[in-house]
Amino acid sequence: MRVLLVYPLFPKTFWSYEKILELVDRKVLLPPLGLVTVAAILPQEWEFKLVDRNIRQITEAEWEWAELVILSAMIVQKEDLLDIIREAKRRGKSVACGGPYPTSVPEEPQAAGIDYLILDEGEITLPMFVEAIQRGEKSGIYRSDGVKPDVTTTPVPRFDLLELDAYDSMSIQFSRGCPFQCEFCDIIVLYGRKPRTKNPQQLIAELDYLYNLGWRRGVFMVDDNFIGNKRSVKLLLKDLKVWQEEHKFPFTFNTEASIDLAQDQELMEMMVACNFNAVFLGIETPDEESLQMTKKFQNTRNSLIESVELIAKTGLRVMAGFIIGFDGEKPGAGQRIVQFAEAAAIPSTTFGMLQALPHTALSHRLAKEGRLRDKSGNLNQTTLMNFIPTRPLEDIAREYVEAFCEVYDAEKYLDRTYRHFLMLGAPTAKIPARVPSWIDLRALLTVVWRQGVKRSTRWKFWHHLFSILKRNPAVWDHYLTVCAHNEHFLEYRQIVRDEIEAQLAEFLANESQTVYQEPVAVEEKQVQAV
Repeated sequence: MRVLLVYPLFPKTFWSYEKILELVDRKVLLPPLGLVTVAAILPQEWEFKLVDRNIRQITEAEWEWAELVILSAMIVQKEDLLDIIREAKRRGKSVACGGPYPTSVPEEPQAAGIDYLILDEGEITLPMFVEAIQRGEKSGIYRSDGVKPDVTTTPVPRFDLLELDAYDSMSIQFSRGCPFQCEFCDIIVLYGRKPRTKNPQQLIAELDYLYNLGWRRGVFMVDDNFIGNKRSVKLLLKDLKVWQEEHKFPFTFNTEASIDLAQDQELMEMMVACNFNAVFLGIETPDEESLQMTKKFQNTRNSLIESVELIAKTGLRVMAGFIIGFDGEKPGAGQRIVQFAEAAAIPSTTFGMLQALPHTALSHRLAKEGRLRDKSGNLNQTTLMNFIPTRPLEDIAREYVEAFCEVYDAEKYLDRTYRHFLMLGAPTAKIPARVPSWIDLRALLTVVWRQGVKRSTRWKFWHHLFSILKRNPAVWDHYLTVCAHNEHFLEYRQIVRDEIEAQLAEFLANESQTVYQEPVAVEEKQVQAV
């Protein structure tokens, strides 16, 4: 069987980082880990080719070669996924797809003409699909019916299928699932609330494979909550430190975690010793009432600002996610998020309007209240909310746009980055000195030219850089890398403004202001009931 694996296009998003990737001659931030894992689970006597459409188009030769086309996609990729399905069917190909988006909204790929839906987690449903192919079945839907696979059986992904030079970082996964119950989160719907982990030897085998392929750059642990099972993580980190030392620290790691990481100093220090240098935290909002409403209780147990400082001082740069539009939210939420980011000195913050994703507790509640406008949702930062909020959508959207543009003001961004790196703990991993490549030197010179010469903030740039070199010299290169990130954000904030304002104008033209009256009444009833 000749299988063409295709990864659909992403629209421009917070994470697309085009301006930064151009500096280092790379095209995409991260590879399609799901598809290379699919290739490892399928029969190895099959032949595979992989096309990431974020890197290049599918060639005519590849279309002609393929007997079967397999796709995987997240919700944000749905438009290109559906286009590829239709094009493959036009060419007479058998087409299968899976991943978070088809699993959540299977009827949309079905309407586009898909032959096989391989839903839920592939360790269970891919063998079902293979058996169906061997029986000669021409279509089918394969589900796990709530059964969660033992990820210790997951094979090493087929990283060899990737065009490695095109990616800035590589992806690996240690765990699936999260123990918390945030109302808006679809991770616990897709993967459950009991974190399942690989064993340390498995992950080391994946790193060995990447190392032998010549990979020597960053590695992102894609776990939605890396510390969901702290005991297993600590066992991994013990082995990972030994592996990193034996291989002279070829990889720098970063990941996502819940903010209770700050309460485990030993765990943070173990991560830094393994050469983790950044962590993404879902802070969501500084408003405790909203955190309680959305059941993100883990963010209410300790001071959020103190937690950020503890993590940073240990040596992990903090990235944070924020959301506007929670039920019962008071006016000025956007500005409160900006003020929090400033007070906590968090350089990079993803920031978007709340979405009710399919099958989440939030989407179920809103459907019962008659407030869902679009059941699929979309996590892009340029998308209006897909439900009727408890205060006017126009107010939320305008607060969001102004806050997004303010948080990525060039001067504010430089100041926050500077303050964050002043308190950032120095790396503890004993990394040998390396000669920088010409690409790295060229990127450095470009950043210095743009931010140290061309921009009106050039004097601030030089002041902050020299101060970092004097007061925290061990992090200067990391500091400049994060300064460079604003090359992307300065452009992207205008994209956010243009697209949100266009969608808002269309919404206001089609909706009556009276649409907001009933949700407010519903919210009042909920408060009274509590």
